[in-house]
Amino acid sequence: MSALDHPGMQKVAAALTEAGHHEAAQGIRVLADAVRTAAQAAEAVGVPVGAIANSLVFTAVRAEVPAPLLVLTSGAHRADTDLLAGLAGADRIERATPDFVREHTGQVIGGVSPVGHPTRIMTFVDVDLEQYPVVWAAGGHPHAVFPTTFADLVELTGGTPARVAR
Repeated sequence: MSALDHPGMQKVAAALTEAGHHEAAQGIRVLADAVRTAAQAAEAVGVPVGAIANSLVFTAVRAEVPAPLLVLTSGAHRADTDLLAGLAGADRIERATPDFVREHTGQVIGGVSPVGHPTRIMTFVDVDLEQYPVVWAAGGHPHAVFPTTFADLVELTGGTPARVAR
Protein backbone atom coordinates (compact mmCIF):
# COMPACT_ATOMS: atom_id res chain seq x y z
CA MET A 1 0.00 0.00 0.00
CA SER A 2 1.37 3.43 -0.84
CA ALA A 3 0.92 6.37 1.49
CA LEU A 4 -1.70 7.75 -0.92
CA ASP A 5 -3.81 4.67 -0.24
CA HIS A 6 -3.45 4.96 3.52
CA PRO A 7 -6.85 5.33 5.24
CA GLY A 8 -5.55 8.07 7.57
CA MET A 9 -4.47 10.18 4.62
CA GLN A 10 -7.73 9.56 2.81
CA LYS A 11 -9.69 10.73 5.87
CA VAL A 12 -7.61 13.90 6.08
CA ALA A 13 -8.06 14.66 2.37
CA ALA A 14 -11.81 14.04 2.70
CA ALA A 15 -12.08 16.23 5.81
CA LEU A 16 -10.22 19.07 4.11
CA THR A 17 -12.35 18.78 0.98
CA GLU A 18 -15.62 18.59 2.92
CA ALA A 19 -14.60 21.74 4.82
CA GLY A 20 -14.01 23.55 1.52
CA HIS A 21 -10.22 23.61 1.90
CA HIS A 22 -9.55 22.20 -1.56
CA GLU A 23 -6.10 23.76 -1.92
CA ALA A 24 -4.95 22.12 1.30
CA ALA A 25 -6.36 18.75 0.19
CA GLN A 26 -4.71 19.06 -3.21
CA GLY A 27 -1.49 20.24 -1.55
CA ILE A 28 -0.99 17.06 0.48
CA ARG A 29 2.58 15.97 -0.06
CA VAL A 30 3.77 12.43 0.35
CA LEU A 31 7.38 12.56 1.44
CA ALA A 32 10.05 9.97 0.76
CA ASP A 33 10.84 9.58 4.45
CA ALA A 34 8.69 9.65 7.57
CA VAL A 35 8.68 13.02 9.30
CA ARG A 36 7.95 12.24 12.93
CA THR A 37 9.50 15.47 14.26
CA ALA A 38 9.03 19.14 13.43
CA ALA A 39 12.69 19.42 12.45
CA GLN A 40 12.36 16.53 9.98
CA ALA A 41 9.17 18.00 8.51
CA ALA A 42 10.70 21.48 8.20
CA GLU A 43 13.72 20.09 6.40
CA ALA A 44 11.58 17.98 4.07
CA VAL A 45 9.40 20.91 2.92
CA GLY A 46 12.06 23.63 3.16
CA VAL A 47 10.52 25.90 5.78
CA PRO A 48 11.56 27.20 9.21
CA VAL A 49 10.82 24.73 11.99
CA GLY A 50 8.38 27.24 13.51
CA ALA A 51 6.14 26.92 10.43
CA ILE A 52 5.43 23.29 11.30
CA ALA A 53 2.21 22.74 13.23
CA ASN A 54 3.01 19.86 15.55
CA SER A 55 -0.15 17.90 16.36
CA LEU A 56 0.29 16.84 19.97
CA VAL A 57 -2.34 14.72 21.65
CA PHE A 58 -2.43 14.83 25.43
CA THR A 59 -4.68 13.29 28.04
CA ALA A 60 -6.51 16.03 29.92
CA VAL A 61 -7.64 14.64 33.28
CA ARG A 62 -10.59 16.25 35.04
CA ALA A 63 -11.89 14.63 38.24
CA GLU A 64 -9.90 11.51 37.23
CA VAL A 65 -11.76 11.31 33.88
CA PRO A 66 -9.37 11.29 30.90
CA ALA A 67 -10.23 13.16 27.70
CA PRO A 68 -8.19 13.88 24.58
CA LEU A 69 -6.65 17.31 24.07
CA LEU A 70 -5.12 18.27 20.73
CA VAL A 71 -2.53 21.03 20.75
CA LEU A 72 -1.28 22.41 17.44
CA THR A 73 1.99 23.96 18.46
CA SER A 74 4.72 25.65 16.49
CA GLY A 75 7.64 23.30 15.94
CA ALA A 76 9.90 26.02 17.33
CA HIS A 77 9.01 25.25 20.94
CA ARG A 78 7.46 22.76 23.34
CA ALA A 79 3.97 22.94 24.77
CA ASP A 80 3.81 23.71 28.48
CA THR A 81 1.57 21.15 30.19
CA ASP A 82 0.91 23.35 33.25
CA LEU A 83 -0.24 26.15 30.98
CA LEU A 84 -2.36 23.71 28.99
CA ALA A 85 -4.00 22.36 32.15
CA GLY A 86 -5.16 25.87 33.01
CA LEU A 87 -6.41 26.53 29.48
CA ALA A 88 -8.29 23.23 29.35
CA GLY A 89 -9.69 23.43 32.88
CA ALA A 90 -7.97 20.14 33.66
CA ASP A 91 -6.51 18.90 36.93
CA ARG A 92 -3.47 17.74 34.99
CA ILE A 93 -2.21 17.05 31.50
CA GLU A 94 -0.50 13.75 30.78
CA ARG A 95 1.35 12.35 27.81
CA ALA A 96 -1.10 10.27 25.80
CA THR A 97 -0.27 6.65 25.09
CA PRO A 98 -0.08 5.49 21.47
CA ASP A 99 -3.30 3.50 21.99
CA PHE A 100 -5.10 6.56 23.41
CA VAL A 101 -3.95 8.65 20.43
CA ARG A 102 -5.13 6.05 17.93
CA GLU A 103 -8.45 5.58 19.74
CA HIS A 104 -9.30 9.28 19.65
CA THR A 105 -7.76 10.34 16.32
CA GLY A 106 -7.72 7.15 14.26
CA GLN A 107 -4.10 8.05 13.47
CA VAL A 108 -0.65 7.12 14.73
CA ILE A 109 1.79 9.32 16.62
CA GLY A 110 4.06 11.00 14.09
CA GLY A 111 1.27 11.39 11.56
CA VAL A 112 -1.60 12.85 13.60
CA SER A 113 -3.37 15.45 11.53
CA PRO A 114 -5.38 18.37 12.89
CA VAL A 115 -8.41 16.92 11.04
CA GLY A 116 -9.96 13.60 10.06
CA HIS A 117 -10.68 12.31 13.56
CA PRO A 118 -13.72 10.19 14.49
CA THR A 119 -15.10 13.05 16.63
CA ARG A 120 -14.16 16.64 17.37
CA ILE A 121 -11.41 17.01 19.97
CA MET A 122 -10.84 20.02 22.22
CA THR A 123 -8.06 21.86 20.42
CA PHE A 124 -5.71 24.75 21.11
CA VAL A 125 -3.87 26.38 18.21
CA ASP A 126 -0.56 28.02 19.05
CA VAL A 127 -0.73 31.76 18.30
CA ASP A 128 2.97 31.64 17.35
CA LEU A 129 1.89 29.92 14.10
CA GLU A 130 0.14 33.12 13.01
CA GLN A 131 3.44 34.73 11.96
CA TYR A 132 3.89 32.25 9.09
CA PRO A 133 1.95 32.78 5.85
CA VAL A 134 1.97 29.02 5.25
CA VAL A 135 1.92 26.42 8.00
CA TRP A 136 2.54 22.73 7.34
CA ALA A 137 0.57 20.10 9.27
CA ALA A 138 0.64 16.31 9.36
CA GLY A 139 -1.55 14.59 6.81
CA GLY A 140 -2.70 11.52 8.75
CA HIS A 141 0.39 9.45 7.94
CA PRO A 142 4.06 9.87 9.00
CA HIS A 143 4.99 10.49 5.32
CA ALA A 144 2.32 13.13 4.65
CA VAL A 145 1.97 16.87 5.24
CA PHE A 146 -0.32 19.58 3.90
CA PRO A 147 -0.13 23.37 3.62
CA THR A 148 -2.56 25.57 5.47
CA THR A 149 -2.67 28.76 7.52
CA PHE A 150 -3.08 29.62 11.18
CA ALA A 151 -6.59 30.98 10.54
CA ASP A 152 -7.55 27.86 8.60
CA LEU A 153 -6.28 25.60 11.39
CA VAL A 154 -8.48 27.46 13.86
CA GLU A 155 -11.46 27.16 11.52
CA LEU A 156 -10.87 23.53 10.54
CA THR A 157 -10.47 22.29 14.10
CA GLY A 158 -12.88 24.60 15.88
CA GLY A 159 -9.83 25.27 18.01
CA THR A 160 -9.03 28.09 20.37
CA PRO A 161 -6.04 30.31 19.58
CA ALA A 162 -3.77 30.31 22.62
CA ARG A 163 -0.23 30.78 23.82
CA VAL A 164 0.74 27.18 24.58
CA ALA A 165 4.39 27.67 25.59
CA ARG A 166 6.09 30.00 28.07
